[in-house]
Amino acid sequence: MATESSLRIVLKGLMILICVVWVCLWVFKPTELWTKIWHKAEDNARNTVLGYYGLDFVVYSFPIIALAIVGFIYLHLSAKESRNRDIRMSSINFSNPVIVRGSLGIISGFELLVAAIFTMILVWTIYAHISNDFKKKKPVKSLKLNDWQFKFSRFGTRFGLLAEVCLALLLLPVLRGMALFRLIGIQFEASVRYHVFLGTCMIFFATLHGSATFFIWGIKQQLQTEIWKWQKTGRVYLAGEIALISGLVIWVTSLPQIRRKRFEIFYYTHHLYTVFIVFFLFHAGDRHFYMVFSGVFLFALDKLLRVMQSRPIACVVSARILPCKAIELTLAKDPNLKYTPTSVIFLKVPSISKLQWHPFSITSSSSADDERLSIIVKGDGGWTNTLYSTILDGMDSEARHLKCLPVSFEGPYGPVSMDFLRYDSLLLVAGGIGITPFLSILQELYFPRNSNKSKLPTRIQLIYAVKKSQDISLLNSVSSLLLDHSLCQPHLKVNIFVTQEGKSGLTFRELLSDSSQIETINFDTGCSNYTNLGLHFSNPSPVVLRLSGIDYTETEVGPGNSSTLEYPMQMLIIFLFLLSGYPSQDRLLMGKATPAHLSGFGVWT
Repeated sequence: MATESSLRIVLKGLMILICVVWVCLWVFKPTELWTKIWHKAEDNARNTVLGYYGLDFVVYSFPIIALAIVGFIYLHLSAKESRNRDIRMSSINFSNPVIVRGSLGIISGFELLVAAIFTMILVWTIYAHISNDFKKKKPVKSLKLNDWQFKFSRFGTRFGLLAEVCLALLLLPVLRGMALFRLIGIQFEASVRYHVFLGTCMIFFATLHGSATFFIWGIKQQLQTEIWKWQKTGRVYLAGEIALISGLVIWVTSLPQIRRKRFEIFYYTHHLYTVFIVFFLFHAGDRHFYMVFSGVFLFALDKLLRVMQSRPIACVVSARILPCKAIELTLAKDPNLKYTPTSVIFLKVPSISKLQWHPFSITSSSSADDERLSIIVKGDGGWTNTLYSTILDGMDSEARHLKCLPVSFEGPYGPVSMDFLRYDSLLLVAGGIGITPFLSILQELYFPRNSNKSKLPTRIQLIYAVKKSQDISLLNSVSSLLLDHSLCQPHLKVNIFVTQEGKSGLTFRELLSDSSQIETINFDTGCSNYTNLGLHFSNPSPVVLRLSGIDYTETEVGPGNSSTLEYPMQMLIIFLFLLSGYPSQDRLLMGKATPAHLSGFGVWT
């Protein structure tokens, strides 16, 4: 254990060193000193085994690839770390939220630091190159430009370098199997927003680059001549135009207005990234391509490994139809497949679509069940509604043992360690289908054979808001835990809020224990071709029932006296009350599991 701990420290120091070297490379690259040193290094490398291309690869591409290799080993060692609540993550201070109400969501101090460094690199890159260009004043031979036209042209050209910087980082946030962002505690589903930000910046700079070039060609009346050129040497104009058009198509179809309403269009047009990268290579040349090669290589390797993993076909063991238009799917898995709570798998149902993959939070625990894995799918879109209808049709056929439903899977993807075990108290806040990550946490915490009871949180509170009372059925997988107080050590308190429904007179216990509306369908798994998976107050004075370790806040389901618009203020009051009564080493879990920290609380949003 001491040897592994020392090795992890050495690996962490090596990763920090690689990052510093790579940032310094981007800082020195635009300078005249670097140009002189680089030309000498190229001349010396031509006569060596390394060669010109080998030098480009080692200097520009290898640092990020080396970081991924070292990071993979580091995460593998971290996964073996014992569940010791006394060991804190070193990045906890940097993860404190600085901005909590903004268009980009919650932003931590560490993220602001990285954003500041990235911005300074962009500003420095264009400043250094423009300064050198204005000193040398080497106009384009085929164009006779006056002073302002030359300066405008150089600005447009150098904006292309800024797009290159963004492209170098663009694919790193969407790596799944070898996610570099996991090194700083950021999971895949949270790192996607950095991909969106970098992609928007890249398209913005690339558009400025292309527009400035077109403008100069236009005022010199050479637009028709230059726009179709495919040069044998130098920049290939036509290739750059094709890359820009494909990038703009990807960006436009990624806008929320299209992505959320027409996901298929977003998904399929995103595969134009291959066209963009290939024509970027033709346009920019090999030297510039080595700057972005590491991201492209890691993404291609990650994609290859994911394709290999998803080739085997698994089979759904059973499906439980919940009254809230949701389905709990149970899949068979290999006993050796372990995952941590809040993990995610990507699922494809070939009978619905042979190309679409959809992510779902795992609701089961590999500690509690070695042979089964469960997810909950809520019918709230085209693909999910089709899946719901397919299984519902089977139920309507009065058969309880249907033919195999083949599926492909990818993952699981999740945190390396169970960081929430290091806190004395947990506050879980969820709404609707957002409860799914916490179902796996509850099953892990209350697993009967858990031998680390002394290291578990001592107090847990779940605040769950739903629109309709039937949505409470999403808690059915942990109903035995919530209803049987003898299972609940550590102490668990549950608060349920129904926000949009008329009075029914039913309590939480009655709603949760009623399984008459839940239908179960078993699927035939005998086919040898398939393998195992490797807030709204209804009552102003709610009654609190204390049942030996579990606190239920039960209210009658009804409209109450307040409107739905007052719900955020009511939740704010609850938060202020809870924050005032919890100790400093508590864990607040909200929605998806992406770590950040607020005061003494750990916040998962």
